[in-house]
Amino acid sequence: MCLNLMGHLCLRSHQHSIPISITWQDDSGDDDDETASPADKSELHNTIKNLSLKLDDLSTCNDLIAKHGAALQRSLNELDGLRIPSESSEKLKAVNERATLFRITSNAMINACRDFLELAETHSRKWQRALQYEQEQRVHLEETIEQLAKQHNSLERAFRSGTSGRAANPTKSFSEGSFLTSKGEDSEEDEETEYFDAMEDATSFITVIAEAKEDRKAEGGTPGPVDWTSSDNVLDGTSLVPKEPPKVKRRDRIPDKPNYSLNLWSIMKNCIGRELSKIPMPVNFNEPLSMLQRLTEDLEYHHLLDKAVHCTSSVEQMCLVAAFSVSSYSTTVHRIAKPFNPMLGETFELDRLDEMGLRSLCEQVSHHPPAAAHYVFSKNGWSLWQEITISSKFRGKYLSIMPLGAIHLEFQASGNHYVWRKSTSTVHNIIVGKLWIDQTGDIEIVNHKTKDRCQLKFLPYSYFSKEVARKVTGVVSDEQGKAQYVLSGSWDEQMECSKIVQSSPSSPSSDGKQKTVYQTLPAKLLWKKYPLPENAENMYYFSELALTLNEHEEGVAPTDSRLRPDQRLMEKGHWDEANTEKQRLEEKQRVWRRRRLEACSRGCGSEDAEKEADTYMPLWFERRLDPLTGEMACVYKGGYWEAKEKQEWHMCPNIF
Repeated sequence: MCLNLMGHLCLRSHQHSIPISITWQDDSGDDDDETASPADKSELHNTIKNLSLKLDDLSTCNDLIAKHGAALQRSLNELDGLRIPSESSEKLKAVNERATLFRITSNAMINACRDFLELAETHSRKWQRALQYEQEQRVHLEETIEQLAKQHNSLERAFRSGTSGRAANPTKSFSEGSFLTSKGEDSEEDEETEYFDAMEDATSFITVIAEAKEDRKAEGGTPGPVDWTSSDNVLDGTSLVPKEPPKVKRRDRIPDKPNYSLNLWSIMKNCIGRELSKIPMPVNFNEPLSMLQRLTEDLEYHHLLDKAVHCTSSVEQMCLVAAFSVSSYSTTVHRIAKPFNPMLGETFELDRLDEMGLRSLCEQVSHHPPAAAHYVFSKNGWSLWQEITISSKFRGKYLSIMPLGAIHLEFQASGNHYVWRKSTSTVHNIIVGKLWIDQTGDIEIVNHKTKDRCQLKFLPYSYFSKEVARKVTGVVSDEQGKAQYVLSGSWDEQMECSKIVQSSPSSPSSDGKQKTVYQTLPAKLLWKKYPLPENAENMYYFSELALTLNEHEEGVAPTDSRLRPDQRLMEKGHWDEANTEKQRLEEKQRVWRRRRLEACSRGCGSEDAEKEADTYMPLWFERRLDPLTGEMACVYKGGYWEAKEKQEWHMCPNIF
């Protein structure tokens, strides 16, 4: 009996080592993959699950004891009826008495177990109702927060519209113009324009791979600006460029991210509708890199531009430039943490002339709104510059991050000058659930010399969509507007291009829309993402390049992000000390601004003084009018690398 009982219990224990579903766990209707619960909810679910398993084991023991106890009693009764010697009869009587005591004790335990089972089942129903109530409260809280965010934005737009209306017509009342907003303001501020679960017309074209005969006919009989067989060899194997071993040994890991708990709601409840850059955030929400270093990460796939230098066809070159613009988002798929807001005047250099063939310099040129200027020079024949201003809004359930500003790329040999802007990034499940990031919007890349264009579309994730997640599509057109290449892929994995050999309109669909059918040659791989380093999940999902960006280097400017103390403390895992240091740096920056304001107020009025105090004169960049975009932007004026060579940093402010 004991062997049977132990064997059955071992089997039950082995079976219970496999995760199983509990009825009250599924009643909430939540998918753990979609919305992860906080730590306390997870612990409660685990407790209920373990208790359920133990109750099952206890019920099994109950049944087995009753079954084997009855069998033992029957066997003893049968022995009483046998004719046995007197000595054996006395021993049998003693065994019978012990069995009777065992049966009485077992019955008492069975009754106690039954009472415990009834009590546990009663409480399990209460727990189930409590969890269901908590789930309903969470949904109600999300809806309330989203409604508050919408009301805040409506009031903000109404105030702006009313203010501008009174300025144009002082006799006009506020109520008449309170909800009349300009077209540009609607497009920027109206959160109603962003819905990520709607069924959308994903692409405006259809691609069909041409057959071999059609390929040869198209290539031989239809002259065009691009010859796939002769000049397209630059595109072959573009993404398969092997990584050269670094000439300088760089670090390949950082300390693991510590596990600190934090009450997110206590911080976020006062942040609805506010600029993210104006919210005092602890380092628990950060990653140990600054925004300047994140900008520099865009250069991870610089080899695409090195290849583009050798393209003789501008539309081929456009394909590589488009792949480079998409590759800059590949590091964001798991990177939900916020980079450090740089201090005003903070810089970051990447001097990799020998390893990567380039030099990069970033400087924080404005604090409110936060703006960074960036310049890259490559010895392989191209240069890139940009000024990016980050506009971010907390919308209750998600956070919108809108990079503003143009990116310029110029190839010295051909003179081709490309300009584009970044798409919108959205972080979902800010309050409750598993954080995830999405890229949405359209990007237009223009070659201002040849007038070639590339239209890229970042498709928003939709639960109901049949498209692959994070999909990107695009079309490259020449100066006549004729489509030459089709681009497809995903912003977190790879991009491909296919040469168009023929295009024709499709038959209208049921809703009257008509798509263009592109007959293309087989696709060629432009870019493929590098695999993440080992143990990346414990190192903030940093790529190989990101792991080296905050590595200490000698000879950098005293304003370099590598020397920022709170960021360095966070990287080492000392988050409490990092929070203290972060508050000290922010207070120092506020004192610096007050001093500038006092100095400016002596020579001009209060409003002019405040504007002048907020106008920072960058050290390595200067503000000029961009002739292509018509906007004022900071461009590199030179002097940094000469100062580094001489180690003359006396002009740098003391910001740390």
